[in-house]
Amino acid sequence: MRLTITHRTAYDYESPVLIGHNVVRLRPRDEPHQRCHAHLLTVEPRETVLHTRRDFFGNTVGYFTVAEPHRQMSITALSTVELWPRPAVATESSPPWEQVRQRLQRERDAQTLTALAFVDDSPRIRVSPELRAYAEQSFTPGRPIVDGILALTRRMHTEFAYDKRATTVTTAPEEVFRLRRGVCQDLAHVQIACLRALGLAARYVSGYLRTRPRPGQARLIGADASHAWVGVYCGDAGWIDVDPTNDVLPALDHVTVAWGRDYGDVSPIAGIYVGGDRQTLKVAVEVTAEGEGATERQSASEQEGTPR
Repeated sequence: MRLTITHRTAYDYESPVLIGHNVVRLRPRDEPHQRCHAHLLTVEPRETVLHTRRDFFGNTVGYFTVAEPHRQMSITALSTVELWPRPAVATESSPPWEQVRQRLQRERDAQTLTALAFVDDSPRIRVSPELRAYAEQSFTPGRPIVDGILALTRRMHTEFAYDKRATTVTTAPEEVFRLRRGVCQDLAHVQIACLRALGLAARYVSGYLRTRPRPGQARLIGADASHAWVGVYCGDAGWIDVDPTNDVLPALDHVTVAWGRDYGDVSPIAGIYVGGDRQTLKVAVEVTAEGEGATERQSASEQEGTPR
């Protein structure tokens, strides 16, 4: 399946911004299940410096500076991505979760060294006894790790409400856990905290969802500009992704852009600027599937005073 993704972000400032330095993570990753065939980033006013690099996690990161005074700025990322079905996920044949934890503690091969970056606390995610106790209900002794992951995902989907007004971008996982509500970022953070509390490796994955469901499928929740889900290291079974917001295994409806320890590592757009005072942010994403004439629009959102 081939998709064209247009991600538009527009800033309006109360007073002129004199200079702004920005970081973007908008290019989809190249992985066995997907390939980014083309990516174009356009900035207005025109950027004075633009360069890219790969970060520690292998994400493509772009840097640019707008050095002229401006009261509006727009960032448009146009990507063409091809998706293939992911390998089937084995549940009962996956190793016991304690075995995977032990491997992370004792072995230092290439796989475990990569996974160790996602075991400990990170700037936005702290483990707690409450989160561990919640996770242990799904990870009973000797249970296959994939089976436990799917059980935890199912419980969270059932017990947590999707609510855009309940949290902000800085709400901590323990507060989300107390509220039992939030958005895709919040549910991903909580699930990662639960898994890390057990000594497992879990990473935060950002990307896009198709808004228009495929024939015979329900519309997925969270298709509003960007989406988030979780990747879990399962030893010899490799990494598997799960989407706690929708209780699904990501497949042809999920486009992977970046992954990291938490949202802070993969924020689509971040930066600093001089001047500007308060700002209004508008984000819209359009996803067009090859062979479909209509545009799939993921909802536009507006936030005032949101840091970028």
